[in-house]
Amino acid sequence: MNTQKRMAESFHMSHRGFVKNLIDSLSRLEQDIEASREIDTVCTGEWCRAIEFSLDELAKELYSISEPRWMADDYSRTLRNSRRRLHDLYAKYRGLQENMVH
Repeated sequence: MNTQKRMAESFHMSHRGFVKNLIDSLSRLEQDIEASREIDTVCTGEWCRAIEFSLDELAKELYSISEPRWMADDYSRTLRNSRRRLHDLYAKYRGLQENMVH
C-alpha cells in the first residue's frame, strides 16, 4: 500500500511539474511576442514560422492533457486558464503578423 501511495504522489508531482513547465513556456512566449510588438521588422519569415510552430506545439500539449478526476479543482482551473491564455496569445500573434504584412 505504501508503494502505491508513493507512486501516486510521484505521479502527481511529475504531472504538476509538466503543467507548470508548459505554463512557464507560455509566459515566455507571451513576453517575446509582446516585446516584438515594438520592433517593426520582427516578423520575418523565419521568426513567424518559429512562433507559429511554438504556439502549435504548446496547443497540442495543453489540449492533449485530460483533467484527471483525482486532481483538485484548482488544477482544472489552471488548465482552463492556460488554454484561454494560449488562445488569446495566438490572436495577438495573428494580429501582429497581419500588421507586418500590410
